[in-house]
Amino acid sequence: MGLVRKTLAPRRVLLCGYYGEHNLGDDALLEVLISQLPAGCQAVVTAHDAALVQERFGVETVPRRSLPLVLKALRRCDALVLGGGSLLQDSTSFRSLLYYGALIAAARLEGKPVLLWGQGLGPLRRRRSRLLVGRLLRLATAVSWRDPESAALAKRLGREGPVGSDPVWALPAQPWRGRGGPLVLCFRPTGQLQGATWRPYLEALEQLAREHDREVIWLPFHATQDRGLLEHLRQEQLLPAGLAARSREVLAERPSEAMAMGSGAGLVVAMRLHGLILAALSGAPCAALSYDPKVAAAASALGCPCHSLDAAAAPAELVAAWTTVLDSPPPSARLAELRQQTAVHRQLLESLDTCSGSC
Repeated sequence: MGLVRKTLAPRRVLLCGYYGEHNLGDDALLEVLISQLPAGCQAVVTAHDAALVQERFGVETVPRRSLPLVLKALRRCDALVLGGGSLLQDSTSFRSLLYYGALIAAARLEGKPVLLWGQGLGPLRRRRSRLLVGRLLRLATAVSWRDPESAALAKRLGREGPVGSDPVWALPAQPWRGRGGPLVLCFRPTGQLQGATWRPYLEALEQLAREHDREVIWLPFHATQDRGLLEHLRQEQLLPAGLAARSREVLAERPSEAMAMGSGAGLVVAMRLHGLILAALSGAPCAALSYDPKVAAAASALGCPCHSLDAAAAPAELVAAWTTVLDSPPPSARLAELRQQTAVHRQLLESLDTCSGSC
């Protein structure tokens, strides 16, 4: 009789994040996460638009907005990975924090490892949020942080871990071909910009585009939140006539399409964190408008101009800052360093090969 070869069943790993929400940044995170899973791991992904995630990534999905169904899927999996972004925060709602807390607690009660992969942490505005997250961090099997600020907050809450750059920096870079190209805007609605407070930024864009004769492309990163912002500003009569004449909205369905637009841009001005990262990976000159500290942190790491939306804006100062980087890509050595810093997140996932619930 011949020998019967025994094969091991693949490890099923529940990947939990803001996936299938038509957000290019979270799509990019999922692309990196799936690519870094060790051989023999089979992904099950929490997703809102299940068909989209299944089509693009060829993975099994579970409705992310149904906690009972996600918990049921967790029981069929061998490990839980919270994949990128800032999932442990209470700015969305305390209820969101309870959702992720329930998953972490359930996984540990079932003896399954919990990995916090490339996470941002916070904001945690409520005392009860900080107490809860402190307990959750101690339950996690292993962690990696995407920025020093998150790592420092985690340490204050009682959990240390390695820190790298945002996992999206691990995506392949593209060559830049955008000298003389359009201005690409990765803007989003935000409470810091309401009505007339938009005007300094729009006036600065009009001046920059006029002086250098550039088209202005509005690139929505979140289809639900960002799409139609150009038309909204036009209807509110906030858009200067010169800027309106040069502007058009262009949709991208995949992160690679956004990068292709960045590679042809003379300058990308981004409010979205992953809009900034994908633009830099495409080789594009970059500037940031920070609605959140995570954007300012990424801009500082990249070394590009950044203006906080919490501060008063003067059009002349914005134009001067943006002119310094127009048609001037970020240093390739800095991009290489940021890409190298993502190694800690890949190493975290390698522990799935050997990790048990008690490791």
